Amino acid sequence: MALNVVIGAQWGDEGKGKIIDYLSERSDYVIRFHGGNNAGHTVINKFGKFALHLVPSGIFHPKTKVIIGNGVVIDLQILLEEIKMLEKCKISLKNKLFISPRCHLIMPYHKLLDSLHEKAKGKGKTGTTGRGIGPTYSDKVSYNGIRVADLMNSKSFSKKLKIQLSIKNKILKTLGAIQLNQKSIEKVFFDFREKIKLYVREPFSLIQNAIKNKKNILLEGAQGTLLDNDWGTYPFVTGSTVLTGGINAGAGIPINKLDNIIGIAKAYLTRVGEGPFPTELAEDLGKKLRTVGGEFGATTGRPRRCGWLDIELLKFACYINGFTKLAITKLDVLDNFPEIKICTHYTLRGKKVNYADGDANFLAKVKPVYKTFKGWGKPTKGITKYNNLPLEVKEYIKEIEKLTGVKIKYISTGAKRQEIIKL
Repeated sequence: MALNVVIGAQWGDEGKGKIIDYLSERSDYVIRFHGGNNAGHTVINKFGKFALHLVPSGIFHPKTKVIIGNGVVIDLQILLEEIKMLEKCKISLKNKLFISPRCHLIMPYHKLLDSLHEKAKGKGKTGTTGRGIGPTYSDKVSYNGIRVADLMNSKSFSKKLKIQLSIKNKILKTLGAIQLNQKSIEKVFFDFREKIKLYVREPFSLIQNAIKNKKNILLEGAQGTLLDNDWGTYPFVTGSTVLTGGINAGAGIPINKLDNIIGIAKAYLTRVGEGPFPTELAEDLGKKLRTVGGEFGATTGRPRRCGWLDIELLKFACYINGFTKLAITKLDVLDNFPEIKICTHYTLRGKKVNYADGDANFLAKVKPVYKTFKGWGKPTKGITKYNNLPLEVKEYIKEIEKLTGVKIKYISTGAKRQEIIKL
């Protein structure tokens, strides 16, 4: 039995979908425990290429059951689009997909407010995906949320929606937006209910029995450590707890049950949206990384900002999550760079400083200190044995292990499931 968790170690987009898909083959359950459709896990397999935003990536494996845990916020339209897409590929979801009734629903006013808030901030915008994630979590913690369980009960849903519209329509009017109609929303959401009710089930006992019976369980993290609502580069973060500790709240699993905590990091670094980025590359090199790596958001399509690997940030992610192993992805993207750098630490006004010493404003002022490596200039794409890697790659990998203090277990050398080295 193994209870594994996969957590992004950077600003998201680390290639978690590939690693989760690879590990899911031996998993009885794959559980999503936080976030919403602001995350996108790209999976390439015999069925095609898929960008999954809500359905856990393990859905492609015949024996694997997948659970959307209570910590996730759900846009039902997006969820149903994914279900339809999977059914077209003849992937059965009956008795395979389970949705917690405790999940909060992303409502039409959440998405409107998300975009209106960003517009109101002007140049100080956060750079959200505009999917309504933040406003939904805001309603959750202020006791104004509507959950899947409420939707299952027409009276409860209508009563809560009436209260929320009495509040939200006033805000929307003030911000110059249209007023929302209760009957129109109810018609859409009651139709959604009929299509998802087959999958709604409280998963707590299912998960606890799986642990008791020593089943293989994989917990699927979304976004990345540096987007955590508390420990990320606030306010340029997400609305949920991204860290290992979020598993207890978002899936009902005690942390002491975990066997392996696997941190996923690219061989370089990317970021979408606003916020500080100490190792961000100048236009030419950054554009090359973006083009070769296909660095465009799976959720929004936005071009990602690109830079060198930042060990100071990666070390922080290792410490706060308690990573027992690392997976390095997109190694092959660096094949044609004559010179490759790693940021080993920061300085500020001539003194060495750490990420945790300050906030986003602080991070925008630090100076990265680099160690330079000679590029390998040879193709690594598709290599599945460590011994077949160029010497320069091995030196790069060993340096990451040395600086982080965490062993690397997986190296991804391409987008396909089989293009991976297991150490």
